[in-house]
Amino acid sequence: MNAGQFAVFGHPISHSLSPRIHQAFAHQFGLELGYRTIDASPAAFATEVRRFFAEEGRGANVTLPHKTAAFALADERSEAATRAGTANVLTRLSDGRLSAHNTDGAGMVRDLTDRHQVDLRGHTALLLGAGGAAHGVAWSILDAGVATLTIVNRSPEAADALADAIGDPLRAHTRYWEDLADIGSFDLIVNATSAGVLGKSLELPFALAGNRATCYDLSYGVAATGFLAWARVASARYAFDGLGMLVETAADSFELWHGKRPDTEPVYAELRKIYG
Repeated sequence: MNAGQFAVFGHPISHSLSPRIHQAFAHQFGLELGYRTIDASPAAFATEVRRFFAEEGRGANVTLPHKTAAFALADERSEAATRAGTANVLTRLSDGRLSAHNTDGAGMVRDLTDRHQVDLRGHTALLLGAGGAAHGVAWSILDAGVATLTIVNRSPEAADALADAIGDPLRAHTRYWEDLADIGSFDLIVNATSAGVLGKSLELPFALAGNRATCYDLSYGVAATGFLAWARVASARYAFDGLGMLVETAADSFELWHGKRPDTEPVYAELRKIYG
């Protein structure tokens, strides 16, 4: 059965695992689908997206640096996308309009709670970063039941803007990056910065990691190695990269487009053999 044409947009995008993941999902249901990568510069993104959907594209995943632009381009937006102000999924509706959704936060929490069996309820959480990636997961972290969410970013204005958007000052608040050495320890530390992707070191104080801390990097592969190495030296109980999140977010978009929920475990296991 031919399921149609799909793609992932990014810049760069040649490294993307999305085609492999979606083909593996499609194989579970005997579906044939076209899924390709489309490298679009920020200036060309809107034009390339419109061309793709005009040529019978049914759905697209969106990654860096286009998630904010994807949100703006859509005609309608899900609650998750609206809260985040970004989108990682675009779907062509029956009337030709585009719908935007954001599956990042749900995918991350599902990876932590279902795959890794981490109960986030009552945790004190530290979110490093306040850009698009942080916006994509912040509300889901709170929805998972953490007691508090402390947002720290090198630009305090961005951290304050995210906390203001969340609008829950009793649970979500900000601190300065310069205060990291003095703000105590946390049960959950989420790295949503671009440091690893850019090959930079965060140089975090080890005191941030509590005795039973879970550390989670939204990136995977080489981009996550620095933060995960820090977490292990800091004696965190768990240190996870975002590979499982990637697979889970892909599963959400697959279900959105095809109405079928794929089994993520065999796909995750196969990719884990590659990324350790």
